[in-house]
Amino acid sequence: MSADRADQVTERVAEIEAYDRAECLDRWKEMSGRPPPKYLSPQFMKRVLIWEAQNRALGGVSAKTTRRLNRIATGRIAPTIAKPGSHLVREWNGRTYLVEVTNSGYVMDGKSWRSLSAIARHITGAHWSGPRFFGVQ
Repeated sequence: MSADRADQVTERVAEIEAYDRAECLDRWKEMSGRPPPKYLSPQFMKRVLIWEAQNRALGGVSAKTTRRLNRIATGRIAPTIAKPGSHLVREWNGRTYLVEVTNSGYVMDGKSWRSLSAIARHITGAHWSGPRFFGVQ
């Protein structure tokens, strides 16, 4: 980042920090095209306005990150999937379990499994989300 750009961002941050509530509301409307949700504190609005100013000055986040954040915001989170050849490790009640991811499912202790949930159920004796149990979600 160039010194000029850093100075501009610093000046902009100082300007935003000096806003009162009415100015925060006006700038929020300019930034988003709509009023902020009710009862947001000026401190929170300033943080968002500063973040937005920094993104505009410094290039913002990648398109991939934006898509991922939008999926998270709408509740459509794509599960994290381990690729074939990966190994998942989980310690449970003093024993370490190693699961290998294959093209057709999973292998643990030489036995093939169709799902991580079935493995988690076998290990714990209770119903578990397999991806959650192994920390891949």
